[in-house]
Amino acid sequence: MILGAIEGGGTKMVCAITDEKGNILEKMSVPTLSPEETIPPMLEFFKGKNIECLGIACFGPIDLNEESKTYGYITTTPKTRWMNFDFVGAFRELNVPIGFDTDVNGSVIGEATFGKYKGFKDGIYITIGTGIGIGVISGGNLVHGMLHPEGGHMLLVTHQEDPMPKGICPFHPNCFEGYASGPSIKARWGKNGAEIEDDAFAWELESYYVAQAIVNMLMILSPEIVILGGGVSHKKDVLLPLIHKNFKKLLNGYIKTEKTENPEKFIVAQSMDDNQGILGAAIIGLNAYNQKQQK
Repeated sequence: MILGAIEGGGTKMVCAITDEKGNILEKMSVPTLSPEETIPPMLEFFKGKNIECLGIACFGPIDLNEESKTYGYITTTPKTRWMNFDFVGAFRELNVPIGFDTDVNGSVIGEATFGKYKGFKDGIYITIGTGIGIGVISGGNLVHGMLHPEGGHMLLVTHQEDPMPKGICPFHPNCFEGYASGPSIKARWGKNGAEIEDDAFAWELESYYVAQAIVNMLMILSPEIVILGGGVSHKKDVLLPLIHKNFKKLLNGYIKTEKTENPEKFIVAQSMDDNQGILGAAIIGLNAYNQKQQK
């Protein structure tokens, strides 16, 4: 089959043509500007490619309730130009089944289907970049619930030495995204993560917030694995050992299992060279195609 896929991120939109086996046949990206600027070249990319379905894995919050009048919309995003935008509707003219889910759910599906960590039934994927998103697989199924997990906005305890005691999120003064996303790093230190020295206190602070969030999710969801992706996680050689250290410190011996005692086996980096999201989006589209065939 020929599958179309979109990974809609806050910085760029990635479009791809794939097959169902995880082979990327063609790929392009455009900057995430306004919908009026961003959508037309994406539509043009898919025209004439004979795709049989389209999967969209998009930043959120998004409306995933198919009975809702705003199904397929981006809703209350901090990215104001995209607020209340009908993302699915923008691609209806392709006249193929369209699957729609969060960008981070695309990533967790990609890892679970094609990645090094395929086969796990209880796992969490955290993407740390322009924003912070969390995708959850529980009992082998994606967790959606009333909307979808918005773990990037869980409230955290502020580090005593944080020079920016209030985060940058316009909704919450002390949430995970407001403290630990790429823009929050730049707001705090005046430079992007890639420009910060490996031994800087910035990474100790970042690891504290990531570890704290993982401890919170462990207590509620009891995952078998936590996978980190996104732009900030590209500093994995610096960041992962600090996250492992702070995770054990914050957990404080409360849960003792082989994985919590050896967090390097529990908290790991993504394994697919940043293709997990786009390939997961393709599977979201394939699932929509299969559902339509069954009706």
